[in-house]
Amino acid sequence: MAREKKVIALIAHDNKKKELVDWALMNKDLLKEYELCGTGHTAGLVQEATGLKVKPYLSGPLGGDQQIGAKVAEGKIDIVVFFWDPLQMQPHDPDIKALLRIAVVYNIPIATNKATADCIIK
Repeated sequence: MAREKKVIALIAHDNKKKELVDWALMNKDLLKEYELCGTGHTAGLVQEATGLKVKPYLSGPLGGDQQIGAKVAEGKIDIVVFFWDPLQMQPHDPDIKALLRIAVVYNIPIATNKATADCIIK
């Protein structure tokens, strides 16, 4: 059974959360056309700022990146918007790389910055 709406996963490292929230606010009208999900705190911040429903998964360090990767592998996520901080060491770096890898394996668009997210969403 085909889904009515495509699903976008929203993820951001701590230093990039404000940038992702600002991007979501600028694209609120477009994001209304999608089902949204995201990792822990990021999902809550986007939902609070935009008023859009964002299904939360665990925070990234507690397994949220892996949960989203699993949904990508199941064909339940169509786009990943992941504003990651390449200059900040992350304790769950293997999970991050696994998510990026699984998105590539399953040919899912993954935006790791605002410019790419803008190209994908418009």
